Amino acid sequence: MTQTDTAAPASWSIDPADVARFSAIAAEWWDPKGKFAPLHVFNPCRLTFIREQALARFGRDGNDRAPFEGLSLLDIGCGGGLLSEPMARLGFSVTAIDASERNIATAATHADEQGLQIAYRPATAEQLLAENAGPFDVVLTMEVIEHVADPGEFLRTCTRLLAPGGLLIVATLNRTLKALALAKIGAEYVLRWVPPGTHDWKQFLKPEELRAFLAAEPVAMHGPFGVTYSPLTGRWSRSTDCDINYMMTVTRD
Repeated sequence: MTQTDTAAPASWSIDPADVARFSAIAAEWWDPKGKFAPLHVFNPCRLTFIREQALARFGRDGNDRAPFEGLSLLDIGCGGGLLSEPMARLGFSVTAIDASERNIATAATHADEQGLQIAYRPATAEQLLAENAGPFDVVLTMEVIEHVADPGEFLRTCTRLLAPGGLLIVATLNRTLKALALAKIGAEYVLRWVPPGTHDWKQFLKPEELRAFLAAEPVAMHGPFGVTYSPLTGRWSRSTDCDINYMMTVTRD
């Protein structure tokens, strides 16, 4: 047993039960029809948003093959690397961390097979901050904050890893009755998109709570930016509806 797969010091914001849950299915990250199939479907929408926000923030040319060359990116809670790999292909120098050693092993093996250089390591955001790692031009924490034990401290730690002029993107689930019905009960117990118990609705977060977490930090928060799923097309897209899934950006000047 490893510490990152079973337990964590009290100073870490991770939830050991959630780490263990994702560790148990780590080998399935890159199976588009496996337990992470919903993330594979969600990924194009997430990638488009990240790319658009980063192009605007850093004034890069989207026609370039690797528009973000020379910029650093930290993917917190990277899982099997579903975002880390396309970020590396876009030119970012990618550091990717996860509290699960099994997730990191899966991600590193897949990146090697693709010939991609990504600095994977089993670690938490708090560890990197304590080590004075970074700062990073872009920090991603996508569908992670609803799984941590102390979301406020976790988000503040993420912002402190951000370089001046940098961009943080956070994606999560809204704590609404609509999200309870569709993202929790519907997705887990009716459609079986994700294993039952993947989410705890009480840990979903409202946009105003994210803003409150960072009220005393020297950063600006923007959004929320809603995303919705269409059962007719089988695709996710940007939306004004933030009742279930949404993203927010944080900038440091």
